[in-house]
Amino acid sequence: MIQQFADWLIFDIIGLDATSRLGESINFFVYDSIKIIILLFGISVVMGIINAYFPIERLRNYLSTHKMYGFQYLLASIFGAITPFCSCSSIPLFIGFVKGGIPLGVTFAFLITSPLVNEVAVAMFLGTFGVKVTAIYVACGILLGMIGGVLLGKMNLERYLSPWIIQMQKMQMEADDAYESNHLTFMQRLPGIIKDALGIVKGVLLYVIIGIAIGAGIHGYVPEGFFTEFMQKAGIFGVPASVIIAIPMYSNAAGIVPVVEVFVAKGIPLGTALSFMMSVVGLSLPEATMLKKIMTWKLIGIFFGTVALMIMMLGWTFNIIL
Repeated sequence: MIQQFADWLIFDIIGLDATSRLGESINFFVYDSIKIIILLFGISVVMGIINAYFPIERLRNYLSTHKMYGFQYLLASIFGAITPFCSCSSIPLFIGFVKGGIPLGVTFAFLITSPLVNEVAVAMFLGTFGVKVTAIYVACGILLGMIGGVLLGKMNLERYLSPWIIQMQKMQMEADDAYESNHLTFMQRLPGIIKDALGIVKGVLLYVIIGIAIGAGIHGYVPEGFFTEFMQKAGIFGVPASVIIAIPMYSNAAGIVPVVEVFVAKGIPLGTALSFMMSVVGLSLPEATMLKKIMTWKLIGIFFGTVALMIMMLGWTFNIIL
């Protein structure tokens, strides 16, 4: 429905050519802006309802005080794998987790895996590359989230969260105490939940718009052939080169699988092509722009650097074993 509205607005009402780069970019911008804003508001409301009836303080305390021997990272990665989100669409849920005080490493495990693995991409991988490659890819996506979450969690990076999200965490803790002490009905709680959700949307809206605008411009104006030629010329440095040139891009896994198929058909090693795909869907420049509202640039750099290094290692491994 959102895509139909974007098509109607841009192509029928405004009259832009659907095959032009400008038309494609603006259509992408309108569609993704509406989708992510709706997701952000909807997930914020749902998280508010969950927090009201199942205070996240209990989950936070449980994860902080119980020895789960890494099982929490596996659960977070699996949850990320079954959510059909791209990197930017994952951020609303990530905000909810961080706002609720869930350990940062666990939330990173979700954020890493969520854009990399989803049911649409898995189905397309099965049809394109077969069961073996698909199984390895899914396992690597979940493993990447787990390892990344553990590594980032060990670094004690909470001090690099933005003042905005720290204030949101304090407000959440106060809300938890209020919900515990006041037995309010759902309808009495709903206005406050909606107000908090609107506050979150307002707080990150500018970053969302800037991020999507960057992604839309790259989506419409960077030719696919440029990347194929670049990676072919990179030779043995193809894996790190594919990661570097992919980070400014923005797409979901389902949208980039056909591009990976073209790369492989043109002789790009599968590991190099998958490194490009993982970086596009998991480390996009628009994602970094949106995360700026939640993290300092230093934390964003640590997050991107850690995940990029692991993607390179996976790419080299794929090239060796496949």
